[in-house]
Amino acid sequence: MGILNFIPPLAVLAAVSIALGFGALKTLRTYQYTAWILVAILCGMLYPSAFLSWGDLDLRNPWLILIIVQMVMFGMGTQMSLKDFSGLRTMGKGVLIGLICQFTIMPIIGFLLTKVFDFEPEIAAGVILIGSCSSGLASNVMVYLAKANLTLSITLTAMATLVAPLMTTFLMKMLAGTYVEINFLDMCFQIIKIVLVPIGAALIFDGMRKDFGSFRKVINSISVLSIIWLLGMLFGLWSYFSSTFSEQTMEVIALINFLFGAMLFGNVYYRIFKIIPNIQNVMPLISMFGIIYFTTVTTAASRDNLLAIGLFLLLASIIHNTLGYTLGYWLSRLLELDKDSSRTIALEVGMQNGGMASGLAGVMGKLATLGLAAAVFSPWMNISGSLLANYWRKRPVNRMKKDTTGK
Repeated sequence: MGILNFIPPLAVLAAVSIALGFGALKTLRTYQYTAWILVAILCGMLYPSAFLSWGDLDLRNPWLILIIVQMVMFGMGTQMSLKDFSGLRTMGKGVLIGLICQFTIMPIIGFLLTKVFDFEPEIAAGVILIGSCSSGLASNVMVYLAKANLTLSITLTAMATLVAPLMTTFLMKMLAGTYVEINFLDMCFQIIKIVLVPIGAALIFDGMRKDFGSFRKVINSISVLSIIWLLGMLFGLWSYFSSTFSEQTMEVIALINFLFGAMLFGNVYYRIFKIIPNIQNVMPLISMFGIIYFTTVTTAASRDNLLAIGLFLLLASIIHNTLGYTLGYWLSRLLELDKDSSRTIALEVGMQNGGMASGLAGVMGKLATLGLAAAVFSPWMNISGSLLANYWRKRPVNRMKKDTTGK
């Protein structure tokens, strides 16, 4: 028994060493993020009690989850730009096809898989949730590695993120409403808080950095108004509104608070950036830390479920992901997109925003069930995405015959 006690810490040490080793080897560097996710899963499985609470701090607290997911999304958003939306002018057809594929193929396949595998209701809803989310920045990285249409990828990710509050909520209501109770407005507001608020703050930073027109002047003025509004909320206005208005109206006011906070945070971050420009290099690491946090806590909270159905969830993730790549590519080709654009849409469709799914499950207080699929699907998506991107990288398209507009 004494020797067996050493196996869990040695397993964690070995996994950490492998993850560090991947970072040191150029050929394996693209897999390092996935290696750290696997470390997180291992830690959550071997030491579940260590990642559920620290003293009186519940690591699954919805407010803590919200703050961390906003941090993740802001970190990702700092790698985006307002110019990412400019691709609509030149490749509208590709973006439209990508959005249609994104919000039809994956949620429908997810729904069908829940019928095939007969998961428990909240776990089944989690499978539909990961399928109903927008793509994330990981897909942009894979498109870059594949040497496909990066401009289309970035524009498609930006647009999918923008429409996610409505589309993800609608799809969850239609496909998962029989599994869990879905309040349309509440979920829509939660997605806005989780995704659009932090990414909006990052885009405000981008606008101030590049100073489009009189952008800085406008944001500075709104920031002053934000400070006044938020201080008012802090010193009694919130209590007054709470005693005066309905709960639904208070949800709208809370959302306004977040939007004002985004304006202010984007401005503050810009001023920090002017003093410490290298802070930009740290933001992707902060995002990675946040995703590792979600993965570890979700794994710890759902350890028993993972032991019971983990292999079935992994099989579901492989089917879901593979069909996403396959249908995304061939539907794009059928609709006469060039090969590079079709490869791009395949990766955009096949790779979902696991951070968004985990964050939404967390703020709903269902991280151990609704967030379980994201914890299993996300590592596999990164592994398969890296493999597919490297496969396509070694088989580039003949660019003499390629229409780069995607029309």
